[in-house]
Amino acid sequence: MAGFDFDASLRWGRFDPGRTLARRRDDLLPFAREDRIGGQALLLDTCVYIDQLQGRAPALVDQLIATRQANHSSVAIQELMHIVGVLDPKDRRTSSVVEAIRGLILAMPAHRTSAPDIEVLGRAALLSGMLCRFQGYAADRRLRALQDCVLYLQGLKLGFTVLTANVADFDLLLQLVPAGRALFYRKS
Repeated sequence: MAGFDFDASLRWGRFDPGRTLARRRDDLLPFAREDRIGGQALLLDTCVYIDQLQGRAPALVDQLIATRQANHSSVAIQELMHIVGVLDPKDRRTSSVVEAIRGLILAMPAHRTSAPDIEVLGRAALLSGMLCRFQGYAADRRLRALQDCVLYLQGLKLGFTVLTANVADFDLLLQLVPAGRALFYRKS
């Protein structure tokens, strides 16, 4: 296994705008549309699984997943397992939520599930640190920013488009690293 190339990551990370970024108008962003169902393979953000479980994913999301190759990240597994960990085992609703998450994770085919490598993890840490600094993120948003950066850069490295309803955060990532791809949807 190759070590982490610190200097190459610093050279790669020279996209710091030195200012706070603003979210762009919807008409400037890549939103999913029925006339564009086909396309690149997808990497699913954790919100996709949650929206599907809660019945908030539009039919368009199901069409995209059925039409395009859907891929899964260990980032989503980690975030879903975090939910399982924070649920109160004494709450009567917990067992059904845990079972639903269990079903989601077990349905992820091993050959379509991957973990980010050391290059992605290191660069995502650099990117999220910069994002937190110039966006002024408080401590409670920093871990979420790191996870988003890891997923986005994992998708970039693998040639996947990240499917997400997280317009605000992934728009910033598209502005900073326009080589990556995201496809947005609105919850039902």
